[in-house]
Amino acid sequence: MGNYYFFTSESVCEGHPDKICDQISDLILDEVLKQDKNGRVACETLTTRGILFIAGEITTTGYVDIPEIARNLLKEIGYTDPSYGFQYESVGIITSIQEQAPEIAMGVDRGGAGDQGMMFGYATDETPELMPLPIMFAHKLVMRLAEIRKKKIVDYLRPDGKSQVTVLYENGKPVYIESVVISAQHNPGVSQKKIREDIIELVINYVIPQELRSKNMKIFINPTGSFTIGGPMADTGVTGRKIIVDTYGGVGSHGGGCFSGKDPTKVDRSGSYIARYLAKNIVASGLAKKCEIQIAYVIGQVEPVSLMINTKNTGVIPDDEIVKIVKENFDLSPRGIIKKLDLLRPIYKKTACYGHFGRNDEDFTWEKIDSTEIFIKNAK
Repeated sequence: MGNYYFFTSESVCEGHPDKICDQISDLILDEVLKQDKNGRVACETLTTRGILFIAGEITTTGYVDIPEIARNLLKEIGYTDPSYGFQYESVGIITSIQEQAPEIAMGVDRGGAGDQGMMFGYATDETPELMPLPIMFAHKLVMRLAEIRKKKIVDYLRPDGKSQVTVLYENGKPVYIESVVISAQHNPGVSQKKIREDIIELVINYVIPQELRSKNMKIFINPTGSFTIGGPMADTGVTGRKIIVDTYGGVGSHGGGCFSGKDPTKVDRSGSYIARYLAKNIVASGLAKKCEIQIAYVIGQVEPVSLMINTKNTGVIPDDEIVKIVKENFDLSPRGIIKKLDLLRPIYKKTACYGHFGRNDEDFTWEKIDSTEIFIKNAK
């Protein structure tokens, strides 16, 4: 008998309250970077019934009309109907913005980290994206759910929604999907029978291939029996409360810091991106089947205080040898990461939903596999 276990990951739609907040925070960052590449942003959003509260530290030579871009985003997401209890034209918006503290700026201006902390990156060969299988399918399900709503393939869906995928592993490798959960916000008066039939046909069957399903894969659609009240009408949202959805679905470790609303001088973001980039290139080079990387920084200091690589006993060379390759070939200072990954661009709003990693998008430079030769050539 092998070593069996189940592992579960979740994802959420762009209309989920926490994801509304992530998108607004990142959209503010994008608007600053469009006008001022040296702008500093640390922006948090909170939303609840009928209101958005946006606060943080922004230092820039540009100007951002925060209420306007927030309303436009809510319209784009689909909060257009007053019957949802949250509507882009009528929502109240409060802002409280100040500049970055001068003592932090002193350290960042000389190329140092914008905060202390530890960041993790991860990669595995179990999917083409070099991501864990549960989180990849959780993302694909809610992306498809949003697609059928926005394209009006079905006309009764509302913006909020969630997915959850459970996978059986044997000896560390995925065998099949054991269960799928979809919670889809919908208009009143639609039968759960119809919702179930439509979501199974248009979402689950569209996304999950038969060969990855268990013989009796369990499917849960709106498990409470109804989901008409959603979004900020039903739940308070805050920036940075879906950090596991944003990363690897609970696989590996997490340093605790979120990404959204933070410019790349904040190593919570840039450090995590370079850690993913390195882990992905290590796995893609064939040096390991799994790789987790931790990088830690001290506020105001240029070089990381520590670097750890763990290939989970799948490496073809010792982990400390891979650490040596990274240290000799990659600049892990905040300034070096920003240059390597070209991070001073307005690309962040689209990172705020459906995961920062495993996405096939040319703007997601941390997903490129263009350093494999460095690892292959230097492996002993």
